[in-house]
Amino acid sequence: MNRIDRPGSGEAELVYGDGEFHIVRPGAYVTCAVTGAHIPLDELRYWNADLQEPYATPEASLKRMREKGMAG
Repeated sequence: MNRIDRPGSGEAELVYGDGEFHIVRPGAYVTCAVTGAHIPLDELRYWNADLQEPYATPEASLKRMREKGMAG
């Protein structure tokens, strides 16, 4: 068995809430909704609960908010 075969080593499925997230399907990372970058779960800091999207950086989050007309 290699790293890719281990349970929880692929993409996780999360439900994003206000200030927290819940793991629906275990995994090692989520994919940034803007950049496509893999974000290790222990490094996930930015997401939008309304859109249910994770972001790699605050800049990616702001870009999405501007695209959706949610930020000035």
